[in-house]
Amino acid sequence: MYYAILAYHEEGVVDSWSKEEDAALMTDLLQVNDRLVREKSLGPAARLGPTERAVTLRGKGEGIVIDGPFAETKEQLLGFYVVDFPTLEAAVAAARELRRANPTAVYEIRPVSLYLPGTPLGFTEHK
Repeated sequence: MYYAILAYHEEGVVDSWSKEEDAALMTDLLQVNDRLVREKSLGPAARLGPTERAVTLRGKGEGIVIDGPFAETKEQLLGFYVVDFPTLEAAVAAARELRRANPTAVYEIRPVSLYLPGTPLGFTEHK
């Protein structure tokens, strides 16, 4: 089963890190990534740009584009991982490992629906 591990943090805190602090954190996170790649459990991962450069499309019809995401929380979605594990518990274990590398982040784990050409829609079992 595929799961998304969504990484949340306060952008102001992340922006306050020096290049060296950010590089050290990324080194720790990449150690987790490398292990998950070796185990063939890691799919796409991305670090998202700042919310101040984001826009949201909402409304009826064609919709309108408005500035930024408007979350009602202090944390913003800053990145995500797509992982492939047989159980939610295994995906949570991977998120805990990421949290050990970045203990001030919040991680949300969700099942992912893959929409692949020629297959029925819905949650895709894998492995």
